[in-house]
Amino acid sequence: MGAVDVDVSIILVSYNTKDLTRNCLNSIYEFTKDIEFEVFVVDNNSQDGSAEMIEQEFPQVRLIKNPENKGFGAANNIAIRLSNAKYVFCLNTDTLLLDNSIKKFFDYMEKKTNVAASGGLLYDKDNNPMGCGGHFPSVKEVFWKLGLKYILKKQYKKMEPVVYSNEQELIESIDFITGADIFFRKKVLDEIGLFDEQFFMYYEETDLCKRIKNAGYDIKIISNIKIIHLESKSIKNNVWKNEQCYKSRFIFFKKHYSKHFFFIKILYSIFFITNTKYRTEEFLPKFFINMWKL
Repeated sequence: MGAVDVDVSIILVSYNTKDLTRNCLNSIYEFTKDIEFEVFVVDNNSQDGSAEMIEQEFPQVRLIKNPENKGFGAANNIAIRLSNAKYVFCLNTDTLLLDNSIKKFFDYMEKKTNVAASGGLLYDKDNNPMGCGGHFPSVKEVFWKLGLKYILKKQYKKMEPVVYSNEQELIESIDFITGADIFFRKKVLDEIGLFDEQFFMYYEETDLCKRIKNAGYDIKIISNIKIIHLESKSIKNNVWKNEQCYKSRFIFFKKHYSKHFFFIKILYSIFFITNTKYRTEEFLPKFFINMWKL
């Protein structure tokens, strides 16, 4: 890493979210003060005029136009590699800042030197709490999905993957931050590596947070930061979304729990076959083929 040029590089990955991207950028420039920052937008070959809008309305943005959709992690990596900031803030285009959140992130990380990544509390447009992070997927969690979670609900809650913004007790021990808003210490990313690009979408932030924790750093949710998240507005195809989600989940399991991976695949096969909610899902046949290919 060379000399630090700015305090924070804010990175947005855009894919057919022109209006959302405009609103997100407006909220960044409206509220961010008392800090040196730059904004990258990495556009994954949007077809809705997103790149043209940014060029016309936000000439100060460092726009990167990909010739194809490279996925979330790979697109973020392009901008992270170009950044000489002390921190990088990966922010979804379907979010809205409500105050000077980026300065709050910066001040917190300056004081907490062992914290390598932090996130805020996420709410939907109606002020309902949303998932702001969670606990790492585990073999135990998969086993409990088969039925024990209905019997021992309190015990399962401590390992449930998604933690919501109103669950203060669980937030204190959070493992990963959702990819909607992650404020990274850049020197740690230089040390352990960036997003793993075999994850096209989903679980790339979980994997990166896992590597951060394995390296001995802390990950925290900052409770005085509130961000609006208009979740998944760039994804219209739910079947494709489910396919990507479970494919990435199994890449995560294979990478971090390789000794137990065969057992995990058996457990998941039982779970999906016996669960009536999933037996009718269109993505399942393809999912089973992909799962057993890994």
